Amino acid sequence: MKTTRRDFLKAGVTIAGAASGVAAPTGVVFSADASPEQPAPPARKGDMLYRSLGRTGEQVSALGVGGHHLGDLPTVDEAIRLVHEAIDAGVTFFDNCWEYYNGKTENILGRALKGRRDKIFLMTKVCTHGRSGQLALQMLEESLRRLQTDHLDLWQIHGIVYDNDPERAYSKGGVLEAFDQAKKQGKARFVGFTGHKDPAFHLKMLELGYPFDTVQMPLNPFDASFHSFEKQVLPEVNRRGMAALGMKSMGGTAWAVKNGVVKAEELLRYAMSLPVATTISGMDTLEVLHQNLRVVRGFKPMTDDEMEALRARCAPTAADGRYEPYKVSLRWSLYSHALSKKVTPASTAS
Repeated sequence: MKTTRRDFLKAGVTIAGAASGVAAPTGVVFSADASPEQPAPPARKGDMLYRSLGRTGEQVSALGVGGHHLGDLPTVDEAIRLVHEAIDAGVTFFDNCWEYYNGKTENILGRALKGRRDKIFLMTKVCTHGRSGQLALQMLEESLRRLQTDHLDLWQIHGIVYDNDPERAYSKGGVLEAFDQAKKQGKARFVGFTGHKDPAFHLKMLELGYPFDTVQMPLNPFDASFHSFEKQVLPEVNRRGMAALGMKSMGGTAWAVKNGVVKAEELLRYAMSLPVATTISGMDTLEVLHQNLRVVRGFKPMTDDEMEALRARCAPTAADGRYEPYKVSLRWSLYSHALSKKVTPASTAS
């Protein structure tokens, strides 16, 4: 049954999470066999796997659809078809962001979700990058309009990529105050943050103490050899009972796949074998979606030995960050910050 914003407000949902907006698929039984450092194992329903979203009480698909790549498909109709096929295959977690393609991808997803909103767990990200909480709330309203919904299941800060981003987020009148207001208004059920530059910035966000529900980070076998989120951030996120969201399983550009270092299926299987709630994958063709669904369908977690062997195979070309350009290239940081400064709410494309 769909949970509306009105229902959400009546339920008095707290930061710790309460009534589910996306029901677990019928017949799925979730294991209570979990510790703070090791989330509950996945449960399978049909061809899809579902995992607990930290302490929220939610369950989401182990494979998530990345929002940015919806703007890469040749036509809007093809992007909508990809979303529909993913939902029909059991995918519930959908990612997006206020600034992707100047709002195009949120508009696409909003159109695709007509009549299907209650089947999915909807996340988008806010792009204040150090500016006011009031601006964040304006961005939230625009995201809700584009996505054609009255609430988000998850609202996250996009791109903690500079060393002073945590202080900006925590400043008086900053984005965290917007988080609190959005939750009180029932417009955001859960909140979190993302980033891909340096594990130290993620750790600072956690150490400053806000009770985030989710933390999104790059996770792949190359990461283990260079500024590793897997080694430094992932254990801390799970220790705190937050949900870890994996991204960039292909290294952001899939250069390693294109250069024959590793197969795409190996990378996705590795990322899904980590203690995360979901692995968000950018899919710019139906073929990529189908490939990912095949991995989920036949998924068996890698053993520790298998994971170590893959890390060792990737290590010679991973130690300098070449296959994770978002960690080493200033362009990756400047692009999102410059875009959010150039584009303001109510001026983006429809």
